[in-house]
Amino acid sequence: ARGRVRQHLWARAAALTLASGPALAQKAALAVVEKISGTVGFYTAEGLRLSGTKVGTHPHEIILSPDGRTLYVTDNGILWMTNPGEGGNTISVIDVASRRKVGVIDLGEFRRPHGIAIHPRTGRMAVTIENPDGLLLIDPRQKKVLKKYDTQGADPHMVLFDAGGQWAYASNTGANTLAAIHLETGQVKLIPSDARPQGGVLAQDGKRIYLTNSDGDSISVIDTAKKERVGVIPTGKGPARISLTPDQRTLVYNLGTGEAVAFADLSAARETAVIPLGGRPLSLTLSPDGRLAYAGI
Repeated sequence: ARGRVRQHLWARAAALTLASGPALAQKAALAVVEKISGTVGFYTAEGLRLSGTKVGTHPHEIILSPDGRTLYVTDNGILWMTNPGEGGNTISVIDVASRRKVGVIDLGEFRRPHGIAIHPRTGRMAVTIENPDGLLLIDPRQKKVLKKYDTQGADPHMVLFDAGGQWAYASNTGANTLAAIHLETGQVKLIPSDARPQGGVLAQDGKRIYLTNSDGDSISVIDTAKKERVGVIPTGKGPARISLTPDQRTLVYNLGTGEAVAFADLSAARETAVIPLGGRPLSLTLSPDGRLAYAGI
């Protein structure tokens, strides 16, 4: 992956790499959240915009369903998470084959949805919310909120599941903790992190989570069995989104204030390369084969 970052200059874009196949007419390779316009744009791998579909106001994050047929987009309703406001209360549902919005998941009293994850085995969806602060467990098939959890910290931001789908991990950006939440019992264990934890990635064996800390300029290494931080990898300025290469050897992450994409070697636990982008990347997505990283500038 080193040295092969394709730069796309979009006002605010979170790129999601789509699996190839007959469902993607006209060779659409990327679905991109265009945050200011409230649109999801579809692009070729070369950067040609093929079409776009309107979603809610100021969408923040996007995820592809395990079967590759559906996209889910959090309609946050507020441009920046630090801005005040009631916010939106929907998740837009987009059909990949037609590239059209085909429905919404109504969150009712729960507003400002942000981070989103779907477990590939259970099919359940976890979504962080900022008004009120918390985490939602959702059945995307029934379009129904199953349960709301207290993350016991301010500004829950991004979320991911453990390997078995029994626990969800939500970064409390305003409290400098990672909340480990048992989805059946509601038990919460807070794992201290560095300043402003954001995105995380789960190792393939499920034993480690690598969590970025945007104001701490670091990556926390979390032991999922112990629910404890067991290491720290220093980084450049402002890491926020993170991926792990398929060989499980290299972390790839954006440096927001550092205006770069960087790499860290896991065996050495250190940052090994930084690629300047000439602008502030607000997202980072790795292609399924691990050869390309896409950063929304």
